[in-house]
Amino acid sequence: MKKITAFIKGRVQGVGYRYYVTNCAQEIGICGYVRNKEDGLVEVIGEGDENSLQEFIRQLHASEDSVIHVDDITVIWADSSREFKTFGIRW
Repeated sequence: MKKITAFIKGRVQGVGYRYYVTNCAQEIGICGYVRNKEDGLVEVIGEGDENSLQEFIRQLHASEDSVIHVDDITVIWADSSREFKTFGIRW
């Protein structure tokens, strides 16, 4: 099991991005959370197997969405802490 911390930059707040990320995570089986940050970034914490996380990162780009626009994603990999059982939105 691995863990990612991702910071997403772009038009990702106020456009339903957190709900999009939550749906992707739940479909793939990723545990963790997504939240807006005050600096305009979106933070995503995800835990799962490496292949699932790679697919999750690919989907974080939301390239098929006409409203969301991701400019950049910074991903930090680590070993899983196994602290999450589900995926959800944090406020």
